[in-house]
Amino acid sequence: MEQAAVRFEYPGMYEALAGLSDTGIDDCLCKIARDFSPRKYPLSQLEEKFAAFYKEDMGPDEILRALTKAATELATVEAPRWDFIAARLLAHAYHLSLKKELAGRGIHTLSEKLRWLAKEGLYGSYILEAYSEAELKEAARFLDNSRDELFSYAGLDLLLSRYVIHDHDGVPLETPQEMYLGIALHLALKESKESRLQWVHRFYDMLSCQQVTMATPTLANARKPHHQLSSCFIDTVPDSLDGIYRSLDSFSQVSKWGGGMGLYFGKVRATGGAIRGFKGAAGGVIRWVRLVNDTAVAVDQLGVRQGACAVYLDAWHKDLPEFLQLRTNNGDDRMKAHDIFPAVCYPDLFWKTARENLDAPWHLMDPHEIQTVKGYALEDFWGEEWERRYADCVADEHIDKRTIPIKEIVRLILKSAVETGTPFAFNRDIVNRANPNGHKGIIYSSNLCTEIAQNMSPSSTVRTEVRTEEGDTVVAEITRPGDFVVCNLASLNLGRIDVTDEEALSSTVHAAVRALDNVIDLSQAPLEYARLTNERYRSIGLGVSGYHHMLAKNGIRWESEEHLSFVDAVFERINYAAIEASSDIAKEKGSYRLFAGSDWETGAYFAKRGYASEKWKALAARVRKNGMRNAYLLAVAPTSSTSILAGTTAGIDPIMKRFFLEEKKGTILPRIAPELSAKTYWFYKSAHTIDQTWSIRAAGVRQRHIDQAQSLNLYITNDYTFRKILALYIKAYEEGVKTIYYVRSKSLEVEECESCAS
Repeated sequence: MEQAAVRFEYPGMYEALAGLSDTGIDDCLCKIARDFSPRKYPLSQLEEKFAAFYKEDMGPDEILRALTKAATELATVEAPRWDFIAARLLAHAYHLSLKKELAGRGIHTLSEKLRWLAKEGLYGSYILEAYSEAELKEAARFLDNSRDELFSYAGLDLLLSRYVIHDHDGVPLETPQEMYLGIALHLALKESKESRLQWVHRFYDMLSCQQVTMATPTLANARKPHHQLSSCFIDTVPDSLDGIYRSLDSFSQVSKWGGGMGLYFGKVRATGGAIRGFKGAAGGVIRWVRLVNDTAVAVDQLGVRQGACAVYLDAWHKDLPEFLQLRTNNGDDRMKAHDIFPAVCYPDLFWKTARENLDAPWHLMDPHEIQTVKGYALEDFWGEEWERRYADCVADEHIDKRTIPIKEIVRLILKSAVETGTPFAFNRDIVNRANPNGHKGIIYSSNLCTEIAQNMSPSSTVRTEVRTEEGDTVVAEITRPGDFVVCNLASLNLGRIDVTDEEALSSTVHAAVRALDNVIDLSQAPLEYARLTNERYRSIGLGVSGYHHMLAKNGIRWESEEHLSFVDAVFERINYAAIEASSDIAKEKGSYRLFAGSDWETGAYFAKRGYASEKWKALAARVRKNGMRNAYLLAVAPTSSTSILAGTTAGIDPIMKRFFLEEKKGTILPRIAPELSAKTYWFYKSAHTIDQTWSIRAAGVRQRHIDQAQSLNLYITNDYTFRKILALYIKAYEEGVKTIYYVRSKSLEVEECESCAS
């Protein structure tokens, strides 16, 4: 290394780097010196920190690791970009190691690598069968390794450890850019041969420039032999022994392939309900929920993590009080299920009653008994019709009621929320009122992360057949499939997109919608029920990450009217572009099967949301003529992992802190708000210091433009009384917010959903 290139004062630095003269580290450091302010990020500071880690007997790999570690530990609030310097050094060391590994295996080109990986069972042979050698060479030209410079250290470290392809011994064999290209090759498989490479390029650009992140299952599994790309699934549990165990089996299959699950238990009879006319025989919902809990623990996704499931129950179900204590620490442990996530489905009437009179009675009933006495399923109705039938059931003396003051139910809800972060909240009347496909069903509940709202229905057994196949006697259960909801997710990184540039935003949305539509056809569904529903509705969930990042970049305070008006405009643009994209694809490839009679076709979708401008009227007419490719379009997931990859803030959440240090594998890692600077510092107010009514109001503004729901977290401190927390729930109902995810108490750490980390 020439001393003139980068000047160092510490003699050991020259000694250390002299042994790395063939690694290109000198060029890497020179580029860092050019790209980062030498006044704020002097390499003399790096060498001084490096001196604390350097030992004379270190090998080249150890020296590079020490240099990277030194850079990570230099990051501060005042000098946050040491984090990106550390990422540069990590990327340099990784490329060096990978090049050596591949050379040792005689692999020199991308095509050679893909064929070797496919032979080893690590890459999908379907990609090599679909693309010619010439096409793969052309695709390799799209690779731009300079885009590695967009990664923060935490993002690159996560990507290399979890997302790139590893061999069976855990050795990583793929660069970050090759990963993005492989995903793009997969997502463009269904495109016409004439335009396919153009879509590969477009998908690669949106991913590698970190403008769009696909959900974790898509990032991790696209391009691989086993390519289950969907994030979450939702099943309606029937009120029968066969049906309940079918749902449990479905959950185990979904969990096996890395998906999260939402299970609606509102149809299952309550404790003490009748079985075949024998009163008091039913064990109730809690016993079945405990089996779900055990399944989540037992089917642990190849040892990576245990299964994840949210279970939903209606606010009028007779087993609600016990359900609300599933995760709390006191009480009978035989009635607990600490590994699942309870959620409650609230009708409007619940919040109206809680708002007006906490002493009012609330009546809990058994859905099976209502079906038996009244001849209908109360949970199959919503809104005013539900309220009329609920009052009818309450007045019927043949139906047993468990009547409790509503304040006692509220107390159990809030106690659990403060202690455990759950139950999640699902405002069923608000959801169904906005359902664009209400002509074909009802939405009972949501998924594991509360952002999905799609038509649901249980599967049912038709008959059992005994038949002969290939000389053997087989028993086959014939079932009628219901609507088994599938979530196909991706997120726009609002921190990396100029949201004020309508044309650029629209272009990115169009590409993301097309990629998600392709996911539907390219994913290996874990169940036939899921595949059939996927094909029937072709539902997608395009969401966002980098929300707080976007506000800070644009100099907008969270607690301001400017915030509300700004995001109102942004999300209207996103919605317009998503609908336009889906309709354009429908014109090209055809609408989803149930388009006829939907709010999309009738125009009710646009009228309900007050889209009355000439521009919107023209789009409504276009939709009516061309159709819609996807029954559902927008859903905002938490994006916990993928926002780290993209170096932005998670979902629609405010940051937890502007800057903090985390210890990981013996190293101190900085966690820094994106683009933290003197300009953005005061716009990054931490989550627990924000007045939560602003977050709820913002969610209400966004909800108008989101046909599904949002993973909205509430952040509370010890200063919040139960009455204050109740006021937040009522405010959310009043603002038309469909769901509430976690209530995050300052002392409470809750688990993140990785399935929906889009």
